[in-house]
Amino acid sequence: MRASAVPLAVLLAAGTARAQVVASPTVTAPPPDTGRAETVRLTVDEAVARAVAASPRLARLSSLEAAAEAQARGARADRWPQVDIAAGYTRRSEVPEFAVFAPTGNPAVPVQRIVVYPNIQDNWRVQPTLSLPLWTGGRIGGHIEAAEQSRMAAGFDLQAGRADLVLETKVAYWSLVTGRESVRVLQEEERAFDAHLADARNRERFGMAARNEVLAVEVERDRVELDRLRAGTSADVAEANLRRLLDLPASTLVETAEALEAPPVPASDVAALVDEALAARPERKSLASRVAAADASATVERGGRLPQVALTGTYTYASPNRDIFPPTTDWKDTWDVAVGVSWSVFDNGRRSAGEARARAEADAARAQLRELDAGVRLEVTERALELRTADAQLAVANRSVVSAAESRRVAQNRYREGVIPSSELLDAEVAHERAALARTEALASLRLARAALDRAVGR
Repeated sequence: MRASAVPLAVLLAAGTARAQVVASPTVTAPPPDTGRAETVRLTVDEAVARAVAASPRLARLSSLEAAAEAQARGARADRWPQVDIAAGYTRRSEVPEFAVFAPTGNPAVPVQRIVVYPNIQDNWRVQPTLSLPLWTGGRIGGHIEAAEQSRMAAGFDLQAGRADLVLETKVAYWSLVTGRESVRVLQEEERAFDAHLADARNRERFGMAARNEVLAVEVERDRVELDRLRAGTSADVAEANLRRLLDLPASTLVETAEALEAPPVPASDVAALVDEALAARPERKSLASRVAAADASATVERGGRLPQVALTGTYTYASPNRDIFPPTTDWKDTWDVAVGVSWSVFDNGRRSAGEARARAEADAARAQLRELDAGVRLEVTERALELRTADAQLAVANRSVVSAAESRRVAQNRYREGVIPSSELLDAEVAHERAALARTEALASLRLARAALDRAVGR
């Protein structure tokens, strides 16, 4: 049977994870005149920091959060007085003046002509208006609550997107480390097969080995070379994916500063992890906020059935001021303050339909939240069990490598002494190769299982 070069299925099956990053990547650029590509050497935390800074996905979610914050500010502004200023000029057509004659009691001028309605064609007006809602049946409060909850949901969506990106970057990083480690392991095995092949050819030359033994070693050596090429291809793909996440040029060479070593695996209580996840997962917080926003929207719709009370005040400065009789071309001011009540007593069921829609949306969000809780419990349980299994798998893989190395050493000595045929040494070498690759796979599985559990728990 042929050994698989790199466990891509493990590396590409990503959950989601959360991490805090404070470091910045170290970039080493060659001198401009060398013509070499830029090299970036990164730890996993530095890669995550750079991915978070460069991600267009997070930029989009951040913009949506800013939009939700602006909407919340607009909703809060509805509580305060609003002032509108209107100004205008009107040109009226010429009309006959209306005048009356009244006695003056003065013998010199016995009659006085009084213009009651003059012909004023130029009309100027400046009118500030203040309005303040006094009681809206909970509509303003509902609007504010819905907007605040939507703002909070947008913030939690940003946190969830960042956690997803963190896990995606870690998967790409450790995929690259695993691919290159697999190439190194297979290069060592290739050198061992080269030595075996040279010895088998020498034995064939002196008549001490059959041709089929040489061919068998050649086939296994070619298989190892093919596996090395496959591992190199997987590493190249992982590097390209990491460059995409870090927004690096295609010519950049990415060097990983961390070795593929086993992370610490603390003892974990699945029930405690589930409780931690239900309290910390940003997706759950976002959905809970959307439930509250839907309830607030239902309050807004219900408030539309109740009377609306508002205070209004108007200051008028005009020439002529039509509130003053008789009108003149002089600029004069007047003001008024009013309290108004409006009540829509019949709207043909529109508000009832709107309230029913809002209530149904809130119920749907609650059902989605219950479904999410069940999914979180299952995901955390799966990730905890996968981490436990990966830890046990690594322990077995480590012992297998030690055993296979010893078996190969013994087989090499016995083969040199002519005690065993070439096929037995070949079997020992193949077993050692598979054990070494299995250990690499186990290390990668443990790294990714730890990252996936952190994401599932909401760390």
